[in-house]
Amino acid sequence: MANNQMDFPHDENGEVLRQMAAQGDNLSVPREVDFSVIFPSEDAALKFAVLLLQNGQKVSFSEYEEHDELPWQVEAHPFMVPTHENISGYEELLAAEAAPLGGQNDGWGCEVQE
Repeated sequence: MANNQMDFPHDENGEVLRQMAAQGDNLSVPREVDFSVIFPSEDAALKFAVLLLQNGQKVSFSEYEEHDELPWQVEAHPFMVPTHENISGYEELLAAEAAPLGGQNDGWGCEVQE
């Protein structure tokens, strides 16, 4: 049964979730969500990746060619229900941990579930 709730907060995450629901995504189905955080140096990105790994998170690490000043990317891949609260809360947690290393959030995405 699809989640037809279209009453999401009026912010960037709310807009993405609204579009997902409008396209038929069943937002009540848990799935892996990919959160990107970008960094100014390889060392900072690796420190962040290790921090996530130490906290039991699945991560990936790569160069990031789309941003000259932040050329390193760490992606966290938690398994969750993509609610506004879950997405925004996880982004806030990532931002707080990445900031001392010069990192910043660079969006999130996930596979559609019907």
